[in-house]
Amino acid sequence: MSETTYLIRLAEDDDDFILGLIPRFVDFPLPNGRRRNECIEGIRADLVRHLDEQPPNSFIFVAEDEDAEPVGFIHLQKTQDFFNHRTNCHVSDLAVAEEAEGTGVGKALLDHAYTWAREHKCQYVTIAVFPGNERARKTYEAAGYDLDLCRMAKAVK
Repeated sequence: MSETTYLIRLAEDDDDFILGLIPRFVDFPLPNGRRRNECIEGIRADLVRHLDEQPPNSFIFVAEDEDAEPVGFIHLQKTQDFFNHRTNCHVSDLAVAEEAEGTGVGKALLDHAYTWAREHKCQYVTIAVFPGNERARKTYEAAGYDLDLCRMAKAVK
């Protein structure tokens, strides 16, 4: 079985497609205290800002299948490493359309992030993921990502 090839391009007029994938970001058990609607609204507001304002260190790419249909997207941000101040590439958002899940779109987008990071002389590609998002964690681990930092939280009541 041959691997599907995807065209990955900068997002243009893809706002509806990208924003339509937001529920995929919370399609798993969330940590205690996280509310699905708050997560969705926070992600939506952040993506809308990046799509509208196009900040200089923010890059959104869309993956298309062989029929030129969008099947996923990745949002990359250039960040500065806390410890050594070198440039990193942070995967702020990555989502694959449900009908394209398991076809290699996520891997293709992660490969694109790695290539992009290398071209931009980044030290690391970083990703933050909720612990309960096993689907994403398995994809990241299969692509060679290891645990770097573990963020913990306690609600203030």
